[in-house]
Amino acid sequence: MKVPFVHYTLFLAIVLYGLPGHAQHKNRVTATLRGEDHTITISQQFSYTNQSQTGLNVLYFNDWNHSYSSKKTALAKRFGEEFNRSLHLAKDKNRGFTEITSIVDKDYRGLEWERTEEREIIRVTLAETLEPGASIDLFFTYDVDLPSSRYTDYGHGYMGGYYLRDWYLTPAVFDKEWKLYANKDLNDLNTEITDTEIRLNFPKGLHLATNYEVVTLTNISISNHAYLTAKNRKNCQIVLTPEKRFTTHATSFLTVTTDIEASKYDKTSQGISIDRVANFIERNLGHYPHKNLLVAEVDYARNPLYGLGLLPSFIRPYREQFQFEMKFLKTALYNFVEETLFLDERKERWVHDGIVNYLMIKYVDEYYPDQKFTGKLSKVWGFRSYNLAQMHFNEQYYLLQMTSVRRNDHQPLSTPNDSLTRWNQKIANRYKAGLGLAYLGEYIGYEHVDNSITEFFEEFKLKPHVNALDMERILKKRSEKDINWFFDEYVALRNNIDFKIKKVSKTEDSISFTIKNKTGSKVPISLFGLQKDSIVSKYWFTGIDTTSSFTVPNNGENRLVLNYDKKIPEVNQDNNWKSLNGFFSSNKKLQFRFFKDTENPYYNQLFYVPEFKFNVNDGLSAGVSLNNRPFILRPFSFDIKPRYATKERSIVGSANLTKRQFFNEGKLNFISYSLSGGTSFFDERSRFTTITPSINFVWRPEDFISNRRQFMFFRVRNVFRNIDENIIDQIDTEPDFTVFNLRYGDIDNNILRFRSWIVDAQVAGDFSKVSFEWEQRTLFDNNRQLNLRLYAGKFITNNSNSDFFSFALDRPTDYLFDLPYLNRSQNATGFTSQQFILAEGGFKSIFDDRFGNDWILTGNLSFNLWQWLELYGDIGGIKDQDERARFKYGYGVRLNLVTDFFELYFPIYSNNGYEIAQPNYGERIRFVVTVSPRILTGLFTRRWF
Repeated sequence: MKVPFVHYTLFLAIVLYGLPGHAQHKNRVTATLRGEDHTITISQQFSYTNQSQTGLNVLYFNDWNHSYSSKKTALAKRFGEEFNRSLHLAKDKNRGFTEITSIVDKDYRGLEWERTEEREIIRVTLAETLEPGASIDLFFTYDVDLPSSRYTDYGHGYMGGYYLRDWYLTPAVFDKEWKLYANKDLNDLNTEITDTEIRLNFPKGLHLATNYEVVTLTNISISNHAYLTAKNRKNCQIVLTPEKRFTTHATSFLTVTTDIEASKYDKTSQGISIDRVANFIERNLGHYPHKNLLVAEVDYARNPLYGLGLLPSFIRPYREQFQFEMKFLKTALYNFVEETLFLDERKERWVHDGIVNYLMIKYVDEYYPDQKFTGKLSKVWGFRSYNLAQMHFNEQYYLLQMTSVRRNDHQPLSTPNDSLTRWNQKIANRYKAGLGLAYLGEYIGYEHVDNSITEFFEEFKLKPHVNALDMERILKKRSEKDINWFFDEYVALRNNIDFKIKKVSKTEDSISFTIKNKTGSKVPISLFGLQKDSIVSKYWFTGIDTTSSFTVPNNGENRLVLNYDKKIPEVNQDNNWKSLNGFFSSNKKLQFRFFKDTENPYYNQLFYVPEFKFNVNDGLSAGVSLNNRPFILRPFSFDIKPRYATKERSIVGSANLTKRQFFNEGKLNFISYSLSGGTSFFDERSRFTTITPSINFVWRPEDFISNRRQFMFFRVRNVFRNIDENIIDQIDTEPDFTVFNLRYGDIDNNILRFRSWIVDAQVAGDFSKVSFEWEQRTLFDNNRQLNLRLYAGKFITNNSNSDFFSFALDRPTDYLFDLPYLNRSQNATGFTSQQFILAEGGFKSIFDDRFGNDWILTGNLSFNLWQWLELYGDIGGIKDQDERARFKYGYGVRLNLVTDFFELYFPIYSNNGYEIAQPNYGERIRFVVTVSPRILTGLFTRRWF
């Protein structure tokens, strides 16, 4: 668009600021923050110098404040992928947007500009080509309407004031090509380095803290005025709060402005800790080149040390000094690196994360070498014997990073920041990067890694367009060993690391053994020789593609252990050791643990957990779950759950054995092989037992952020029933039967648009049938949600004389015993009989003629009237063999409190008539409730993986 009008303020800016005469970009911002409508009026002069070798006809500017403006932006879509509807449902007054009035050049010519597809990127067309080395002055006038801080902490409302970040226009980076990145709440804005002056007027009663230098801060009659400057900086952060939260600490190493505090740690001690941290940072990264380092609580809250924050603050088991220093250190390191090392964080964030987390590990090793992960809890009776209690604090990095690996959700360190899953972006990849540098330090010597980091900062501090190759070059120069594996394997690939010792033999003078590389990852592996618990030898071995044999001197070792110090992030450490005292001495002992523990490679661990369940048929059943599952998944797992059913006074329960085979390449994510069995009661003195071998194939897209999954599930369901004589005449089928079941599904689980379809085929002695289920849930821009479902089923053959295997409109018989019914009796009455499970016909009204042994075709619809209040409708037909089809319908009100987990249905009208006016209406109300801990856990963790 072209705007010929030039504001008077722009004219003054041109007169006052003049023309730039340096190669550095110059940025001058005059801004007024209005508290009544949370809007900033900005006049901005930007002097852009073409530092490339290419003539430029267009310039691009980042306007990330505009990323809150609609439901179609990359930010809103990112929120949806993480099951966060807050930005989609936001009211217009809480959204942020930027309204540009004019963009002109030094000759007062209005320039053509437009927003790109990303919306928060502005494309400015120049009147003439900007040649290499030449400069141009651009003048912008615009209003910034700040978003509510409830979405990303940025905007208005933070601590009763404002947190301003990415709030004015900044130049996009041109490095042979334009780097245009949308805001995805990743704190990775890529912008050119500028010399900046900011004149900010803001309401009285607010206190200012900033990462820029405060030249003057004055109170005038109606507002406050701040004059801020910065050289060789990126964007300006400003925190405005009604209370004075920030204090400034001038250490011998750098000046820090912070609001990070510890309530039980006195101010003097906090100052001493800050001085220690500042000293550590300068020793490892060099001198901070700016006047002031902002270390804000809000930055820590967005990027906490997750291991430190696992427990509530009132029971956190760490000393206040340690807790304060770790919190301050992590925030200070991230801000220090961000303010001095100008990497493309969208593409090469791992370098930033690796340096920060490597130094976090080093700090604990240096100042707190005996710190346990569980702190004071490691000495508590009953817990201190746990492997978790004995873990060093730094072992949390391995534990949390391996959570992603054991799910086969891990991604290469080189993956762009916006292509990482939330867990990997926030935790796993950051920790893997730090562990990687520690691994490298163990292999080539920590002094080489330390010196490389220091040199990297000295050479590239405040320089534009730094990249990972610069770091790689320095590390290789300082290493005396070949470290190509680190960049080619550890950084670039998602291959796991897993080595195993085989075929150990010894003589009086030597020990011979074979090491097997189980994953093919071409990385070095360490071997330790132990005499009891003392290390007597250590070796490094490289170049092991599959298996390699080695011989080392016999120094009296009685045990060989790979990766004994756990510096290498192996996927499996259970196979890392071999005893040299004979076969029987190498057998692992059995170790019982209550609830869970971390893995202990020297024991076969068995965990036991109390198990309680309730249903009408069993009554309250209590027992124990015996399993081999530690905190992170294992490829092979088993779970045995015997329980005593109080109503039937008998043993019920289940057992499951599962082996998972993961795939690193291609879309096939894993194959699981299972053998499961279970037994329970379905009526008085009537028991069912199932034995089921199964295979499940699961595919995921190459885009790991996508919530789409495809699966093919094959099982053989064997059902055995012991039926009480009093109800034997109600059973028209054979008590025992076998069903071959093949199911294929495609599910895209997105909170804004859920889509799925499943084809199910079953073959048994008395019948064969096929069914198709399609479902879609769409949240529209007007915040109306529409839920649609279609179910169709057809018997191919049916020789059954009962409706036990028939399709059902509203309450399937569940002959395969898959559904979590609270009451499985065919004659169920009372409250539990009103349980609704969305299966087959999906009708909420209850019909006497619900079954059909030929075909079924139904549709279910619902849409919301207000938040969780919805109207639903069911329609369809069902048919018995040799009879006419029956048409069915019904509608009512749905309280969709938590979809699929807690819902209520109130039928209004159906083929039964006006149900709401009929007697005993309370018995017609249907409910959905989920009490399974595993399913409920999935509700809260789905946004992470």
